[in-house]
Amino acid sequence: MADQKTTGDLRKAAEITDEQINAAVDAVLAKPDTGAFALGAFTLDLASAVAAHEPSAKALADPETKPGWRRTMARTAILLGRPEKA
Repeated sequence: MADQKTTGDLRKAAEITDEQINAAVDAVLAKPDTGAFALGAFTLDLASAVAAHEPSAKALADPETKPGWRRTMARTAILLGRPEKA
């Protein structure tokens, strides 16, 4: 769907909270193959969101990546992801 909003758009509209996004970041850092993850009234496949953003996928796959950068790249992928209405 071309007009499907990103997680970032939904955050700006206050439909998803920072706490929900932070929980998604924690989940993908703990288990990179995490699939469907609830973000309020939405669901985002975290593994697919990371895979769709090549810089994030590379950073998370590299064991030499510093923890702060891993967190930033995971958050970026999640914010660019396009959640489905649950």
